[in-house]
Amino acid sequence: MDELNRKSVEEFRESEKIPVVVVLENIRSAYNVGSVFRTADAFLLEAIYICGYTATPPHKEIRKTALGADESVHFRKFSNANEAIESLRSDGYKVYAVEQAKGSTLLHQLKTDLHHKVAVVFGNEVSGV
Repeated sequence: MDELNRKSVEEFRESEKIPVVVVLENIRSAYNVGSVFRTADAFLLEAIYICGYTATPPHKEIRKTALGADESVHFRKFSNANEAIESLRSDGYKVYAVEQAKGSTLLHQLKTDLHHKVAVVFGNEVSGV
């Protein structure tokens, strides 16, 4: 991990985080979950909320793509996305669903105050959010 110039688990946990939580709803591929862990580690995101049948650490396929980030990034498990979203809203997060659908806002057109806590919900690879 030295060659990746990554923070140690301890350094990561002590670092100031960006107030962004990623919510994963019914993600079929544990490899995709591992990629989200690795991305959250790279950007110092606050946490990942795992919902439904999405795989949770420890898991062989998550570990393979997370490259150790499954040990550093905080995560919580919820039985469904509604519970996670309710928890986030009660903690003052603005929640966005990431979806390619008719009538959705393109990312570069999104107007939001980035000084607020934000949660982004990613859904199933086939059926979406």
